[in-house]
Amino acid sequence: MWNELLYAFQEVATLPNFLAMFAGIWGGVIIGAIPGMTGTMAVTLALPFTFYLSPVTSILLLVALYKGSTYGGSISAILIKTPGTASAACTVLDGYPLARAGKGGKALNMALISSCIGDFISNISLFFLAIPLATFALRVGPPEFFMLMAFSLTIVASISGRSLVLGIISACLGLLLATVGEDMYGSFRFALSEDMKSGLGMVPVLIGLFALPELIKMIVFRPEDNAAAMKLGDNRLTLAEFRGSIKSICRGSIIGVILGAIPGIGPSTAAFFSYSEARRTSKNGDKFGEGELEGIAASESANNGACGATMIPLLALGVPGDVITGVMLGAFMIHGLTPGPLLFQNNLGDVYALFIGILFSSVFLFVAGKATAGAFTKISRIPQTLLLPCILILCVYGIYSIGASPFDVTVLLVMGVVGFAMMLLNIPAAPFLIAFILGPMFEDNMRRSLAISRGDLGVFFQSWISWGFFALTVLFVILTIRREWKKWRDNRDATNASAS
Repeated sequence: MWNELLYAFQEVATLPNFLAMFAGIWGGVIIGAIPGMTGTMAVTLALPFTFYLSPVTSILLLVALYKGSTYGGSISAILIKTPGTASAACTVLDGYPLARAGKGGKALNMALISSCIGDFISNISLFFLAIPLATFALRVGPPEFFMLMAFSLTIVASISGRSLVLGIISACLGLLLATVGEDMYGSFRFALSEDMKSGLGMVPVLIGLFALPELIKMIVFRPEDNAAAMKLGDNRLTLAEFRGSIKSICRGSIIGVILGAIPGIGPSTAAFFSYSEARRTSKNGDKFGEGELEGIAASESANNGACGATMIPLLALGVPGDVITGVMLGAFMIHGLTPGPLLFQNNLGDVYALFIGILFSSVFLFVAGKATAGAFTKISRIPQTLLLPCILILCVYGIYSIGASPFDVTVLLVMGVVGFAMMLLNIPAAPFLIAFILGPMFEDNMRRSLAISRGDLGVFFQSWISWGFFALTVLFVILTIRREWKKWRDNRDATNASAS
């Protein structure tokens, strides 16, 4: 084994491999920071360039693009309230308030360190736990998936802000919008036009919901004073601040690894799940959503922790963990590598080389993030009257570049108006988004399970995994009700005390 590891290290430690990882990380960070330009797009566009590279170099380039774009999404999320990727949507909640307070650099540093730690833990898990986690993922069928989605929807309670009722209303609107288009049996819902038959794209909804309301707010009302954003302040992350977030980073990394190993979950769900747990357990939970570094740490560690974990089912089983690893599957096949159990038997040297290269990519991610953080932070100095129109142009261009679809641009603009209305009514946008993301998976797995069991509800309670998620869901609902009751009682007592 050690001889094979040494040979794999020598195979990775070459100039072409380092250049490929360096270019992939930098390209991914830049693409991820541009609204609408997703990691899927970056990996897909890079795929033809891998035809003339060696197998290991090709895969390392694509993995580097994936990791770079996942971190890059946090840059625009923090500085301009425009998540570059769906997995960075949770980072907006605390990142943008910090940027408005003149602490954009501090938020970026926390995002970078959390991303690198989550990425490193994910890589170690890929190296040592690929087979056990892949075996666990195989046990997750439609019933277990449904229970997991039901449990994940309880996240709404943690990201609803000050009003749980408004959070539930927002989530219901998100679930309703998720039903637009064709269902699994070929029926069309809310298909008012030909374009709506294919449903609403997640990226136009995401960017429209978070980015455009700020622009509309500037047009309708007088622009806010941008002095706080222009003063960058002390952007160094202190040791005390890092220590205060280390538990959330480790927890988020583990959540990202476990959920990322389950095909179809992806980094977005892992980020919201980790954020919910961090808010529930943190002593500063009440400050989440107002500019809490621990919230950024929880979100970024989870979505980057899921990146490496999505490779686990791909390498061990030949099953892509998400859309991007589905593109990578094509790259494996092009170079004559067949992911699955036989890959470890027939191409063990290439697998070891890939593992070692992925560990190197974590170092490149830290270097690239540090090098770009200072430059990106200067965006905060631009007055909003100039910055927001530029954001609008980037958003429209990014959305149109995905599929050259005017309908997607229309969805973007409409969701901007919806987001502005929600802002005026103090309805939180985060529950809407998480429900919109999880809604299709929730519905599809429920209907698949009932189809398998011919309508027998007992199918949801046939495995210990289903029972485990069900118990967690009930526990979380009880804790939420208890918390809301305590909050209502404290408010009542405070009102009575002030009246007397």
